[in-house]
Amino acid sequence: MYYYRIFGAFLLALSMSWAIFPQIIQTAYTKKLFDEPNDRKLHKEAVPRLGGFAFLPIFFFSIAFVNASERIITAGREDNRMFMQPDFLFLFCGLILLYFLGIRDDLTGVRYRSKFAVQFTVAALIPLSGLWISDLHGFSGIHAVAPCIGVPFTILLVVFIMNAVNLIDGIDGLAASLCILSLAILGGAFLFYRAGEDYALPAFATVGLLIPFFFYNVFGQAGKSKIFMGDSGSLTLGYIIAFLAIRFVTAPPAWPHTESAIALTFGPLAVPVFDVCRVILVRARKGLHLFTADRNHIHHKFLTMGFSPRAALLAIFSMSVCFTLLNAFLVQYLNSAIILLTDALLWTGLHLYFNRVIRKREVLGNYKI
Repeated sequence: MYYYRIFGAFLLALSMSWAIFPQIIQTAYTKKLFDEPNDRKLHKEAVPRLGGFAFLPIFFFSIAFVNASERIITAGREDNRMFMQPDFLFLFCGLILLYFLGIRDDLTGVRYRSKFAVQFTVAALIPLSGLWISDLHGFSGIHAVAPCIGVPFTILLVVFIMNAVNLIDGIDGLAASLCILSLAILGGAFLFYRAGEDYALPAFATVGLLIPFFFYNVFGQAGKSKIFMGDSGSLTLGYIIAFLAIRFVTAPPAWPHTESAIALTFGPLAVPVFDVCRVILVRARKGLHLFTADRNHIHHKFLTMGFSPRAALLAIFSMSVCFTLLNAFLVQYLNSAIILLTDALLWTGLHLYFNRVIRKREVLGNYKI
């Protein structure tokens, strides 16, 4: 029955998203609620950044409607209590707080200290529900993890993933496409490995609402139908992904390689996670404030190498797919620690090549910002 529920949530979120986004775009242009261009931003025209306003209502509605419908169809049997569990209830609480934070930031702006205060608060809700990384299943020789280590590590990991998704949102369609990939992989993994099939429902519901947004974000015309997701979208997406990733890693999948769940989960997240790590290291090496805005992210590098925004989107998404497929293949032969080391070496090699291309363009006098 859960397959019908998952497919129903996906279709409902997809349909609602197609219907709602044109209304949001029309309202944003009528009321002039824009993300104004500046020296750091790539767009040259004012574009609404209210896409994330629709994410959470559609997410909640699709999940609630599908589950309520199933309870009615099955005559109220008590075998579907999934979304009354503490981890889901605290997930919803955290999403609501992030939604309010994102709305304020998208409309008026919020200082980074206030952002982090809310982010750490909602991240703490996940271990409060009883969901925290208590066992690494032999990753790097580590099994059971004490609460004094596992709980803070879980909180930091959630905050890190939220900001990784937020910061990768630099060119049209990039954050949305990477989130679609990550959520599809996580949802498929929950189903395929029977690691808590009902957790696939929020994953595919989110995929459903992101597909129409991706269309308007990438193919919409500036001044008419283009829209950005804003922080209200990227932060809630990052929180959902972090929750599902931790749930899958900590769940006992019905397969013999439990430890490899870490590598499977990390594959689609490799690009945003490695990119944030690299940017932080570069800023620290240059003595800059860690929250200083710059043009050193992976999408900036591709644009500097001469890629168009859509070509950069395709190239970066292809990189993420390659990391995902590589990790899925290697889990059959290697442990997660070696796989993640392989990912890191591959990422480093790619960036050395990118830097070489950029230096060559500088020498030839074709350097572009």
